[in-house]
Amino acid sequence: MHSELEVRLEELETRSAFQEDILESLNKVIADQQKEIDQLWHASQILKDQIRKLEYDSGEKGDGDAPPPHY
Repeated sequence: MHSELEVRLEELETRSAFQEDILESLNKVIADQQKEIDQLWHASQILKDQIRKLEYDSGEKGDGDAPPPHY
């Protein structure tokens, strides 16, 4: 019986170590994804600013979502 408990304990320790490893890996993935999201958000802000500047420079002062004029 003592041996059976040792085996079960060893299995639990192995599972725990495996889960800790997976958790660390997932945390790294999440951190990397958040960094990429932040970079993409920043790039989108730069693009929005450039589009606004181009619209202003070309004389388009209207809303970018305005419907096209009717014929």
